[in-house]
Amino acid sequence: MTGPPVGTYTDADRDRWCAEAPKSKERTPFERDRARILHSAALRRLGAKTQVLGPGTDDFVRTRLTHTLEVAQVGRELGKALGCDPDVVDAACLAHDLGHPPFGHNGERALAAVAAGIGGFEGNAQTLRLLTRLEPKVVDPATGRAAGLNLTRASLDASVKYPWGATDAPLRPDGTPSGKFGVYADDVEVFAWLRQGAPAGARCLEAEVMDLADDVSYSVHDVEDAVVGGRLALEVLDDSAARARVLTETRAWFGGQLEDDELLEAMDRLRADELWVREHDGSRRALAALKDMTSQLIGRFCDAAIAATREHYGTGPLTRYRARLVVPRGTVAEILVLKGLAVAYVMAPREAEPLYRRQREVIEDLVQVVADRAPDTLEPTFAADWAEAADDAARLRVVVDQVASLTDVSAAEWHVRLVRRPRPEASPPTR
Repeated sequence: MTGPPVGTYTDADRDRWCAEAPKSKERTPFERDRARILHSAALRRLGAKTQVLGPGTDDFVRTRLTHTLEVAQVGRELGKALGCDPDVVDAACLAHDLGHPPFGHNGERALAAVAAGIGGFEGNAQTLRLLTRLEPKVVDPATGRAAGLNLTRASLDASVKYPWGATDAPLRPDGTPSGKFGVYADDVEVFAWLRQGAPAGARCLEAEVMDLADDVSYSVHDVEDAVVGGRLALEVLDDSAARARVLTETRAWFGGQLEDDELLEAMDRLRADELWVREHDGSRRALAALKDMTSQLIGRFCDAAIAATREHYGTGPLTRYRARLVVPRGTVAEILVLKGLAVAYVMAPREAEPLYRRQREVIEDLVQVVADRAPDTLEPTFAADWAEAADDAARLRVVVDQVASLTDVSAAEWHVRLVRRPRPEASPPTR
């Protein structure tokens, strides 16, 4: 494609949806973007939202916030190695999970069901809504419309993992619907603005870096949490029945991205590596070995992507739509194996747990009671949105916005106060 020289960011990349008065030149526009996300209430709330195990399960497990910080560190270094502006990548990584509701993906599925008639619910589309509408920072003085954090075009676009709406979502490799999309119908105006000049359905390089950093971080760290929590012993990959179980769950959860023989070969590479920790007794020595394994795996996956991308595009700085991230199939396979391990031994078993079903009931109950008693049940910002809503569908979207903003703890507390049922105990695995 034609355009500016490789490695440059243009004035259009630095544009903001709502014009702002000139700021001091001590910080770049992208540094401001990162700071706005870092100081946002939405980011703070991630500290009490589920990653894999619920907050408070024990003192070791990751919350959605600690996961986000780890993704940002991995993404920043990976992007910097390729020549991306590190603050653009860092901002995208910090933002990538802001839209996740209480109880992780369990809560996301519950909200998707109750919002099916108004365009559904998807955590990534909710992230865009937070960044451009819900998180209070900037209000357009000309229209009175909230502009969210009013990030630059480059940072907003980098935060969009799925650059399409629900009706345009592609299928997974196995032909099943992915259910993943990045924008609701009533946010298409700002979406069209941030996507100006972007190829349809394509992500910018910074978004691809963010996505890989997310995959690398949670695949490695979910396994680490599972080992420390006694839910998984990595020696299981030595057993053929266990490998078959991991294959089955990987196909069920992630579709047919790769052939089974590629995944089996990846299992063999991982378990043959001297870094693979087969025994874990909880001692400092064992914890250090496990941490060394996770650190080396992160470096291994990132180095492979950097080398493959550089082999394709050369040594200059790479940005935006002037390059694509290249991830070797072997690296993808090893990441998928780690995901499959966490699914098989942590996430899939949770499906039958009563508390897991109870969490969905909490979300469903809250949407119903908040909607029935609105606007009295809404926080002031959402009550104002409800008052301005044009119809019942728009009012339901406001209710969904309110419930999605809650943490695991506050959702349970709201449920006790509004529905008067016993609150759920600590959350089970919910990725």
